[in-house]
Amino acid sequence: MNAAELLINLLKFKSITPHDDGSLKYIAEFMSEFECKFIEKNGVKNLILTKKFGDGRHICFAGHIDVVPSGDDWSSDPFCPVIKDGYIYGRGSQDMKSGVAAFLLACKNAKNFNGQITIIITSDEEAEAIYGTQEALKFLKENDALPEFAIVAEPTCDSVFGDTIKVGRRGSINGKIVIMGKQGHAAYPEKCINPAHQLAKIFDKIAGYNLDSGSEFFSPSKIVITDIRGGMQVCNVTPNEISIMFNVRNSDLTSKNEIKEYLKNVLDGLSYELSLKQSSQPFLTDKHSVVVTKMSDSVFKVSKTKPSLNTKGGTSDARYLAKYGINVVEFGVRNDRIHAVDERVLVEEVDKLYQIFLDFIENFND
Repeated sequence: MNAAELLINLLKFKSITPHDDGSLKYIAEFMSEFECKFIEKNGVKNLILTKKFGDGRHICFAGHIDVVPSGDDWSSDPFCPVIKDGYIYGRGSQDMKSGVAAFLLACKNAKNFNGQITIIITSDEEAEAIYGTQEALKFLKENDALPEFAIVAEPTCDSVFGDTIKVGRRGSINGKIVIMGKQGHAAYPEKCINPAHQLAKIFDKIAGYNLDSGSEFFSPSKIVITDIRGGMQVCNVTPNEISIMFNVRNSDLTSKNEIKEYLKNVLDGLSYELSLKQSSQPFLTDKHSVVVTKMSDSVFKVSKTKPSLNTKGGTSDARYLAKYGINVVEFGVRNDRIHAVDERVLVEEVDKLYQIFLDFIENFND
């Protein structure tokens, strides 16, 4: 079986978050040479596969088998994969069953490796991701079996296959500011406390404000306004309060507490409420780490493209691996149709991804 054939088999499972639809059992049987451990919590299934080849380095491949709902207007059944013009069509073909198929086959076929391989596959990544990879990592830590290095096979490439390796991710902080005023008649503004007017005086210190200057791998941590509401949708009554919702994709240069202190200074003298919630933490793997250099070498050898190292995009389960001190990178196929109608992946990319992972494993002893 080649990687494209394995991918097609995986695409047939209707594994919409948090259900695996039997795919994890299929994978466990396919990877029968590996020790198998199922972890299930609150309806979420996770699979851990391990195999010791020798006493060398311990590496991990991690990914998710769950997919987002397919939506309407597909040109074919999203869970009956078809091959057309060199592409495999199906929900999850890019995000990220192609990556799972490639690393499973690479781990299965690896011969020249002297370490240990752990594989983590979850059915809970596309939603809250509470009972997925985090539970698997807890189990590994409790059993003193955490890996040193990890590869998450998310679709990372942008324009050309091989052009991007992610060495980190920004964190995400959601916030809400409520500025309180005093409602009144628009004809008597002197009798009102208009929170909209108060906001106007400080708006440039909030909307689009850069909280840091960024770094080699991170753009500046920016306050991005996502919603503003207030008032009664009439022209003759001033609002009693104004609510501003925002998001900050923060780097390792700006923390939640630093955002809180900054906004306290900006809002000083106003009657307001501020809430901040960090949904994910930023992380950055050292560009000189062996997992970065070896993956870069393998990508260039197979794809003939020199990958850039960056941290663009949203969040992934790599953040949980980094939390445990594991040096982690992300690499996978192009992501031009993830979560979209008629999601597809080139057969050639799936095969090359398999070759890259196999080369990475067999040259990781050096």
